[in-house]
Amino acid sequence: MALTSHRIPDLGERLRTGFGLLGPRHQRHALTPEQLDTLALPIGDDGVVVGVDAEGQPAVMGINRPTPYDIVLIGGLWTAQVLALRAAATGARVAVETGRAQQWAQLVQAVGGGQSGMTVHDVGRVPPQGASAGGPVLVIRDCGMRPPRGRVASAPWQSVLTLLPYLSPVAPRLMRQARLVGVQRVSPDEATEIGRVIGLPRGEYESLPTLADGVTLWCTDRDRQYVMTQATDAETGLLGTARRMD
Repeated sequence: MALTSHRIPDLGERLRTGFGLLGPRHQRHALTPEQLDTLALPIGDDGVVVGVDAEGQPAVMGINRPTPYDIVLIGGLWTAQVLALRAAATGARVAVETGRAQQWAQLVQAVGGGQSGMTVHDVGRVPPQGASAGGPVLVIRDCGMRPPRGRVASAPWQSVLTLLPYLSPVAPRLMRQARLVGVQRVSPDEATEIGRVIGLPRGEYESLPTLADGVTLWCTDRDRQYVMTQATDAETGLLGTARRMD
């Protein structure tokens, strides 16, 4: 295959014909290797900012995923509701399955109901959500100590967060199945059992009974991170201050 050469028009021709109009010209931006080392970019997963870590850096939970994602939170309603508000702020629809709808009514009013906001359903009555990449869904199961098996399971673009106020007989099974487990302040006996189920080092499970309100130890198969959830002024006005008990 023969190559055809083309003559590149000089500056005068380009200006006469209007071809390739010249834009503004600037000096090149150049950095020395020493200057390059000083650059830092805050790169992390997209998702919900759940708080700050021990170094004061934002901790982000990626809930909108193309694969099923199950989360278990052994903790308080306050933290689950902050996560719901922030998930809705990212564009996810939030479906709450609960036996205490009155506790969620104020959030639904703040976020807005329907297919673009937050909906509340009785236990066992969550309809199919039709999650998609353009319309991700977070299902929050606030069904007490012994949540029944849910009709709506995690799926592509549909994450499920199960809230347990305390360790219960079904908790070990749920924790083993979950991709992410969050633990707030629990009793020493509960802490020991949680440590056994998810393989926490002794120092970490012994710290669980001492955690402050708003602090959660988030655990995956490979990583563990203490996170302090700090409410915004708007969240405090709606939900009050951080608390473990409701």
